[in-house]
Amino acid sequence: MTGQPLILGEMPSLSKLYVNAAATAARRRILGSSAAAVLPTVSHEVREVRPDVEILTAYQHLLGETASDVLPAGFIHALAFPVAMSVMNRDDFPLPLLGMIHLRNVIEYRRPVTFTEPLDIVARADALRAHRAGTQVDVAVEVRASGDGASGKNSVCWCGVSTYLAKGVFLPGIDKASAAPAPQAFSAPDPTALWQLGVDTGRAYAAVSGDFNPIHLSVLSAKAMGLRRSIAHGMYLASRALADVGAVKGDAFRWEVGFEAPVFLPARVALDISTAESGEGGWLRSDYVAWSPRSGRKHFSGTVSAL
Repeated sequence: MTGQPLILGEMPSLSKLYVNAAATAARRRILGSSAAAVLPTVSHEVREVRPDVEILTAYQHLLGETASDVLPAGFIHALAFPVAMSVMNRDDFPLPLLGMIHLRNVIEYRRPVTFTEPLDIVARADALRAHRAGTQVDVAVEVRASGDGASGKNSVCWCGVSTYLAKGVFLPGIDKASAAPAPQAFSAPDPTALWQLGVDTGRAYAAVSGDFNPIHLSVLSAKAMGLRRSIAHGMYLASRALADVGAVKGDAFRWEVGFEAPVFLPARVALDISTAESGEGGWLRSDYVAWSPRSGRKHFSGTVSAL
């Protein structure tokens, strides 16, 4: 990431960001929106972020991660999420934050990070582009050990790019020819696991991630946002699949996930994980895919590979 960041004095409050996003959406409905296809050039940074060990323990228990002082890759995403959200909540961000659909994540976990390490988190928006259903954007995040930034060394220990879709929003000046293609047909394999997700899954993940987006919390709050029922957090699903991949992934890996269809709660989710090894028997990658055993519709898929 380049350019002088905006240093935030404290971690942004997700609840306040959602309230502000709702107010911004109402204002734009009343006054109209003349947003141009230009992203803010400034990044946001919070320094010396210290994970809470009790929340870490609760996260590990909920997701099925091994109890450890090492932060899971999905936990770091949740830790950094408020900084990323603050970028999308800026007045000069051209897309509406509320209703944004999570499409994809690509994460590199470059070395183990322990809960005792204070961390610097930097986020910025990038790559505004067309989608067949609207406009998509990337939010890039880097996490490094506090104090390493001035050393000139490549001290990034975790980095991720999240891709979001503003459905139905078509900004002027964006080439629609670059829109992403439609998903390919899916044929469900034999599952290696079957998850039973209760109606409280969204609330349970919100308690350990801090993401209390109304679409995840209850039938009533989801209906207020235009959904028939609450849906599971995408990163809960992806992080649980990553936990199911297990310790074979080692200390450094690349983690990719693409989301296709939401999981309405309560739900049963089928999962298949397949592993590829090198000729010497070393682990190379694990591919995973999850779907509805009732309808056969794919929910998400991804890959965990060695760095």
